[in-house]
Amino acid sequence: MPNFLIQVAYSPQGWEALVKNPQNRIEAVRPAIEKLGGKVEHAWFAFGEYDVLLVADMPNNVNAAAIAMAFAGGGACKTVHTTPLLSI
Repeated sequence: MPNFLIQVAYSPQGWEALVKNPQNRIEAVRPAIEKLGGKVEHAWFAFGEYDVLLVADMPNNVNAAAIAMAFAGGGACKTVHTTPLLSI
């Protein structure tokens, strides 16, 4: 199954919500990824341009685009960047 790197930068509203109600957002998005036939491989918070880095297996580009659109449309994210990963 193809791998995708999903990089997310939270909006100020997204950070405000996390500060008010700290929670593991990966567990919150895992069901949506799995509903599309995907699997979360790894996820991290990060310093820099993106706040969250997620590696997910997704069945295809269409499903990867669908989850990126869902993340972007939720309002908590300022930026969502999805990169297909190629095996060596």
